[in-house]
Amino acid sequence: MHRPPTAEAEVAGELTAVRPGLVPRYAAELPGARAAVLTRLWRALAHEPLPWVTSRTTGPDGLTLRLTDGRRLHGPRPDPYATAAYVTEVRLDRTAYDHPARLMTDLGVPHGADFAAELGHSVASLALSRAGAPAHSTRWPERDWEWEQRVVDGHPFHPGCRSRPGFSVAEQLAYGPEHGPLVRLGLLPVPVGECLVTGAWPDELREGERLLVPVHPWQAEHVLKRTCETGLDAHPLMSLRTLAQPGGPHVKTALSARLTSSVRDISGYSVALSATLSAFAQTLAGRLDGLLHVARTLGAATADSPDLAAVLRESPQACVTPGSGERVVPVAALATTALPDSPTWLAGFARLALTVGLRLLDLGVALEAHGQNLLVVLSPSGVPLRLVYRDLADIRVSPARLARHGIPVPELTGRIVTDDETALRRKLFGSLVAGALAGTAGSAAALRGALETAVRDLPRTPDLVALLEQPLPTKALTLMRLSPGTPGDQWTELPNPLR
Repeated sequence: MHRPPTAEAEVAGELTAVRPGLVPRYAAELPGARAAVLTRLWRALAHEPLPWVTSRTTGPDGLTLRLTDGRRLHGPRPDPYATAAYVTEVRLDRTAYDHPARLMTDLGVPHGADFAAELGHSVASLALSRAGAPAHSTRWPERDWEWEQRVVDGHPFHPGCRSRPGFSVAEQLAYGPEHGPLVRLGLLPVPVGECLVTGAWPDELREGERLLVPVHPWQAEHVLKRTCETGLDAHPLMSLRTLAQPGGPHVKTALSARLTSSVRDISGYSVALSATLSAFAQTLAGRLDGLLHVARTLGAATADSPDLAAVLRESPQACVTPGSGERVVPVAALATTALPDSPTWLAGFARLALTVGLRLLDLGVALEAHGQNLLVVLSPSGVPLRLVYRDLADIRVSPARLARHGIPVPELTGRIVTDDETALRRKLFGSLVAGALAGTAGSAAALRGALETAVRDLPRTPDLVALLEQPLPTKALTLMRLSPGTPGDQWTELPNPLR
């Protein structure tokens, strides 16, 4: 075992200065946070195509990895769909490691030092998130942002699940949704002639011949180096940079910080396509018999910079029938919620999600349907009724599939457009099955049981056959962090839970 990395001590020091009463809880949460991140890292080491792992051997006492330098790394049998922190220690030759950052440092692989720093920050920030999050009652929340605040641990499978580089402890407490803050967004005036605007930019965000662009306070201070004289209050959602105005739309802001794998700015490409994509998605959702609502993009603007842009999006609350007692819940929050009979409920939810996802894929659209983008409308008794999808920026659209169904092809360009079947299936299966459904199920056994029931009555399309018979694709999240010179997504394959 090893002494705690610097990140934990740094957070403890800052916490002592800004919230001393939270220090004991933070210290108590550190062992669990180390195990949570180590479990995510072990999943990656066990399944991703890492160039310095030459072989993997499973035995009765666990999994052994042989490295290119002859060393051996040993740990428990991996469950690629587990969300519980079951890995508390692994051994590199004869040395035991209970901390992912120390392990990554001593592996000594290319780019491992930078990734080790991220893992250290992920552990420290996760412990801080768990320490500062309020206890949740069993009562279902009334407001959309309250559901989002329940997602304390971040991405269920990414080792950098809580890495927030560039954020001080005070800023994490002030802006992290799990801490329940109210955030004051700045409104930065920009001449209309300097902006690209799509959709309808509201009058209340205009000032004569200037647009008032919502700016996250972290972005204003650290990136734009600007102060804003006016602002609006909003509640942060689980993506951190998207916030909900009470009674109003959601505001997606540019946040030029790396959270998990990506820098969260907003490209001009996304702004330019937002209105076209939104209108197209509404049309396509109309073919799904009321099973899917797509949150509309109301307006988007950029001041010719990915660092200064914003998107206004309809709240998913708009699809809830008033007075019905329905709740719209982000899928990532389902694991925090008391649900009816779990196996039966999970199978019903999986059937609904696969029905929508596969029908859309057959029509020509692959959703990025992970637990943050995908929401489910629940009846007062908890029955899954229909789905809501938000954030169209990273879907994939197949002109060939659309044409096959006689659907007019929208005027789209760039990375969103592809007819590659592998790319389309990876997008949907990796986000929906290996992401949203696996994260809700929490284990390979639970996921297998739900899928076995869910797929029985689905139309046996080529896409469903691929889902049933081929390994399950998922993003190689750790390989991507260890490959800074390789742009775009990289992929790996997980054991098919149905085989």
